[in-house]
Amino acid sequence: MRDRGRESHENYGREAAGQRQNAYLTVYLALCLSVILSLFLTLLDGVRRNGARLEAECVTDIGLQSILAEYHRELMKQYNLFAIDSSYGTAACGKSNTEAHLLKYLSRNVSYDDIFLSDYLYRDFFALTVERAELTKGSILTDYQGAVFRDSAVDAVKDDIGLDLLQSLQDWMQKVEVNGLEEGKEETKKEELDKEIEEWVEAYDGTQVEVEEGRWETVEIENPTDELESQKSKGILRLVIGSETDLSPNTLNTENLIMDRMQKGQVNRGNMEREEGTQAQELTERFLFQEYLLRYMGRYGMEHEEDALRYQIEYLIAGKDSDVENLRSVANRLCVLREAANAMYLMSDETKKNEIRIAAAALCALILQPGLAPLMEGAILLAWAYAESIYDVKSLLSGGRIPLLKDSGSWHYSLTAALEGGLRDQATEGDGLCYQDYLRIFMMLTDQDTITARAMNMVEADIRKTPGNAAFRLDGCYGAVEAYIRIGSAYGFQYEITRQKSYR
Repeated sequence: MRDRGRESHENYGREAAGQRQNAYLTVYLALCLSVILSLFLTLLDGVRRNGARLEAECVTDIGLQSILAEYHRELMKQYNLFAIDSSYGTAACGKSNTEAHLLKYLSRNVSYDDIFLSDYLYRDFFALTVERAELTKGSILTDYQGAVFRDSAVDAVKDDIGLDLLQSLQDWMQKVEVNGLEEGKEETKKEELDKEIEEWVEAYDGTQVEVEEGRWETVEIENPTDELESQKSKGILRLVIGSETDLSPNTLNTENLIMDRMQKGQVNRGNMEREEGTQAQELTERFLFQEYLLRYMGRYGMEHEEDALRYQIEYLIAGKDSDVENLRSVANRLCVLREAANAMYLMSDETKKNEIRIAAAALCALILQPGLAPLMEGAILLAWAYAESIYDVKSLLSGGRIPLLKDSGSWHYSLTAALEGGLRDQATEGDGLCYQDYLRIFMMLTDQDTITARAMNMVEADIRKTPGNAAFRLDGCYGAVEAYIRIGSAYGFQYEITRQKSYR
């Protein structure tokens, strides 16, 4: 009996000890599970927060890329320029339109509404909503007097154009500037000489002089360049082209184009800073901008029929409202430059100077007025240079080439042919600079801001001719934007993101 009692007591003790051990394990597991669960929930919250942040950043990038993808199609097609047209085909442009488009793209990318059976098959783990989308900065093509437009144009061609031509252009520019070929002094000098010769005519023409003893003759003084001067009155275009009827009749109404709005202070302005380059970089970029214009705009002999003006490069140089007037202005400028270069050559060529002296001396001997010889020499030289310049311009406009400074091998007219004033010789191919090269010189000599403004005028006018773009404005086109995005979550956290995107 005692043995069984002791055994029962020992069994009870063991059972109690086992129960206490089970209780310890339960508490231990409960404590472990609470720690693990806390860690799991913390990790889950971290995953949600960081995942939501990643999604917010991805959505922001996608949204900004989406509005950049809405670049103006005609602007890209005609001029290879990428820009967001903030009017989106309407009459009103402004950043609020682009903000609305950005908000739409952001909201669509955080929404599950377009997913099939989203309410049953998916759960929005992040529950994001776009609370704010604002364009805080923008770079408009017309900013900095069109410098942003120039930058975009340079980007469009800089990988395709070598800089070898720039060195040649600099050499041409140096010759023009050193020799004063753009000053137009020759025409002024010719007018002065003609006036002095006219004074001799008024004083001595018709007078009687004794040739021999007892024999008198009437003095008849004529300016040997009169025939050539009569040709000038026809106008430069008739001399170098023949008839103006075959020229483009297009005119440009500049009212409400970008230049007009800039003068009136009616342009939109961005607020993004532009980095200035060094002097060498600016020269290179100016050259590349000119090459861009020559590539994408028409000129005489290489017209774009669909454009507002067909002689667009001539418009950039002259700034007139019609194709005919722009071509006339450039042709006159070409004639002035060529006349100066030709006169300089004649003064350096002793053979041709002797021809001029002999002709002037012979003429003055016939009219018995040797004192008139120096005036005649100057008038003949300038008339010869002018006749040669008409041939030069005719050659250039018909696709030929004329060297900037001539020599005996490239000279065309004889003195007799020049003074006859026919000027009907057909142009030949020749060597030297082509018409486009002379346009390069004139563009480089024209103020860069003026060239840029006129180029923007042309772009606006051309784009407005296309369907759906009647109200197109370059000052409504963004080349770069900076956006502030605020995205919130139903789980209580919020993200603020600032991003900058551009086409460059």
